[in-house]
This record gives sequence, structure tokens and C-alpha cells, in this order.
Amino acid sequence: MILVNGSEQPDAETVAALLERLGIGAQARGVAVALDGVVLPRSQWRSSPLPPGTRVEVVSAIQGG
Repeated sequence: MILVNGSEQPDAETVAALLERLGIGAQARGVAVALDGVVLPRSQWRSSPLPPGTRVEVVSAIQGG
């Protein structure tokens, strides 16, 4: 299992695969991903594995006033 924004999730092969499963496309704008507290550049989402026990934070920017 991996921990995504504080919730347990089944393992995923890569960050990109996890985002797809969460309904967030790899090309989504305003999305940032951190693995174990370290922000991961978008260019590494497809190649970065997610070993069991990884803590993943997915953050989306939203506009507002």
C-alpha cells in the first residue's frame, strides 16, 4: 500500500499510473506531486516508481477570490 494525501491506496507502478487511477491526467495543469516530502518534477512522473510504503501528496492549484 501507498499513502496518498493521508489515505491508503493500492500500489501503483509509477506516479503517472497513480494519477491516471485518481482521474488526474499526466498533462493536468496546476498539479504538483511530492514523494516522501520531496516535490517530483513532472518530467519524472512516468519514470518514477512507487515502492510500497511511499507517502504521496498530490496538490492541485485552484483559482478563487
